[in-house]
Amino acid sequence: MSELTHPTIKDGWFREISEMWPGQAMTLKVNQVVCHEKSEYQDVLIFESSDHGMVLVLDNVIQCTERDEFSYQEMITHLAMNAHPNPKKVLVIGGGDGGVLREVVKHDTVEEAILCDIDEAVIRLSKKYLPGMSVGFQHPKTKVHVGDGFKFLADRKNEFDVIITDSSDPEGPAESLFQKPYFQLLHDALKEGGVITTQGSENQWLHLALITKLKQDCKSVFPVAEYAYTTIPTYPSGQIGFMVCCKNPEVDVKKPLRSWPREEEEKLCKYYSKEIHEAAFVLPTFARKALEV
Repeated sequence: MSELTHPTIKDGWFREISEMWPGQAMTLKVNQVVCHEKSEYQDVLIFESSDHGMVLVLDNVIQCTERDEFSYQEMITHLAMNAHPNPKKVLVIGGGDGGVLREVVKHDTVEEAILCDIDEAVIRLSKKYLPGMSVGFQHPKTKVHVGDGFKFLADRKNEFDVIITDSSDPEGPAESLFQKPYFQLLHDALKEGGVITTQGSENQWLHLALITKLKQDCKSVFPVAEYAYTTIPTYPSGQIGFMVCCKNPEVDVKKPLRSWPREEEEKLCKYYSKEIHEAAFVLPTFARKALEV
């Protein structure tokens, strides 16, 4: 059987080159390609890297690595979950690697966690090759629906306490998840006082105009809409941001309504803490001024 290869890998290095981050690229040293499959929706690549463990790549863009995925999964999840007083029913749109589900069910309040991802291949291959994240699928409180998140939401009103959109970048199958009609669907699917987080158009160094438009769209739908970010080495420029929105105008999502005791927090989380929750909304001056919309 011949060794698996991929167009993004040359001389033993994976290269992430995209017009979304012009003039720069991310490269990771590859030990071996373990899986390459073209699904109905996207190109799915999984390789073992020299220093970052297994790496999931969709349409030539890194989605997660075993080394640093926790900083993204924990923050996109707990910023929303801890901004809600009692999240019982939670929906994850995207997140086919299972990492967000893994984080959601760390909250004792949760009675049901539903994941809706359009691409069964991502779920199936993550279960096989990314066990540290896909463990989320094994929890008894989780359910999985394979299908379009847009259509899934259209049939649901006043149903969820928290909705987390863990999407790929605003190109290809995820493009509609960054537009105003999607945020209206999210709003309508939430119960009163409901909270969302969504992947916030990459980061402030590369996509400030996109983030500003995203915040404007969110503010036109939700009374509370704030931008936060986390650090993560294998994403473009080492950061990624989130929009955190709430239906209740009285809620300050910048401060956690709930938190774990310190000892439990340190057992459950490697990145998130109640202090990091608040710090994540503190932006450098250039970004803060751009986002004062």
